[in-house]
Amino acid sequence: MSVSLKQIRYFVAAAETGRISQAAIDLNVSQSAVTAAIQQLEATVCARLLERTPTGVTVTMEGSRFLSQGRQILAAVAEAVRGTHMSAGPLFGTVRVGVTYTVSGYFLPRHQMRFQASFPGIKVELFEAPRDVLERALVDGALDLGVMLVSNLHNNAMLASETLLRSPRRLWLAPDHPLTRAERVHLAEIATYPYVMLTVDEAKHTSMRYWNALSLEPRTIFRTSSVEAVRSMVAGGMGITILSDLVYRPWSLEGQRIETRVIENEVPSMDVGLAWRRDSKFSEATKAFRDFMRFAVAGVGSARPPVGTDHRQRSEEAIEI
Repeated sequence: MSVSLKQIRYFVAAAETGRISQAAIDLNVSQSAVTAAIQQLEATVCARLLERTPTGVTVTMEGSRFLSQGRQILAAVAEAVRGTHMSAGPLFGTVRVGVTYTVSGYFLPRHQMRFQASFPGIKVELFEAPRDVLERALVDGALDLGVMLVSNLHNNAMLASETLLRSPRRLWLAPDHPLTRAERVHLAEIATYPYVMLTVDEAKHTSMRYWNALSLEPRTIFRTSSVEAVRSMVAGGMGITILSDLVYRPWSLEGQRIETRVIENEVPSMDVGLAWRRDSKFSEATKAFRDFMRFAVAGVGSARPPVGTDHRQRSEEAIEI
């Protein structure tokens, strides 16, 4: 079967934005081009990957599996391109990298595995800790880099940062919830329904900032540090929540569906990126890790690439799978 990179990239963009129109904007192409590419992909794999709804598109069970594989393919291609820009000689050394919970669970693993395959001579030492602990370790020189939620970074005087991925926050809800009837939902409407609050990685503190800005408060029925607990409760109709696309999955562990809706009010994105001490002198190994992350994330084609990424047409060579 012949599947093009264009088809995969367009499918990933549509799946992660939840809208053909938004995917077309992100890709700088027409909506009809995105629709045609996805239809061709579905015909090739003989499976429905997206379900069309009045408010956009949602990922099917088969689409969810293909989405994971599609991301891996796009990342692998990005690595091949990156390889032409890197030194041909082997590199050796150690990179001490601090990560927060969300990053270690939903962002870093697939990139780290590919980094280790590309740079077997570089040892990556990972340390998971809360944001404030990582900031102190970076300032003290105990860590070389942090891969963390830079949107939460506090010590901007001592630390420099670079955003790799901007992940928008959306409303999560069960398919039969009354708010699914609307394409866009106001926080004032959300505040009238039972709410499940995630607390890990300062999620509660971050969310209360935009609630408080409108003098609103969610009807919180349960607070938890477990994303999977939130996912199960939302899918089961016990409550709704607002979380980022980075941690979104269309199915709970019990196989129940989760839908999303755009929030009409201004809700900040969750920004994942790199942080380091401003006066750091990077070793060659640390530079390799930093540059790898830049190329890898830019090539995944996820919902929000780094600022400055060119969305114009890339090579459309077919790949055989």
